[in-house]
Amino acid sequence: MQVQPYLFFEGRCQEAIDFYREALGAEVLMQMHYKDSPVPTVQLPGAADKIMHACVRIGETQVFMSDGMCGGAPSFQGFALSVLLKDDAEAERVFAALGNGGTVNMPLAKTFFASSFGMVADRFGVGWMVLVQAPA
Repeated sequence: MQVQPYLFFEGRCQEAIDFYREALGAEVLMQMHYKDSPVPTVQLPGAADKIMHACVRIGETQVFMSDGMCGGAPSFQGFALSVLLKDDAEAERVFAALGNGGTVNMPLAKTFFASSFGMVADRFGVGWMVLVQAPA
């Protein structure tokens, strides 16, 4: 069994994909627009060029994404995506990239459980926890 995140960007999915490609090196594995669906779908006004479904790989993880119902106001609450990095320099780079246009909730710093840990909401409101585990 696998559990994979599925994020709905309500009309900003392409922007999010481009952002994650730049910030995290995300690789697009699959992307389908509403207009390209092989079966009839709910036709949302102005949604033909919006993303019906996409799959991106960030590191070793696949993340599903969509524009959903294209409501214009994505809401990401009650969870965060955690990214485990190999060293503090990489954590600083990723934290700064994710925070570009976003909100720092907890600055990146050394903690009792990590050599680097911080929490940030990116420009779309997706919460991220950036972590480098402390040596054992």
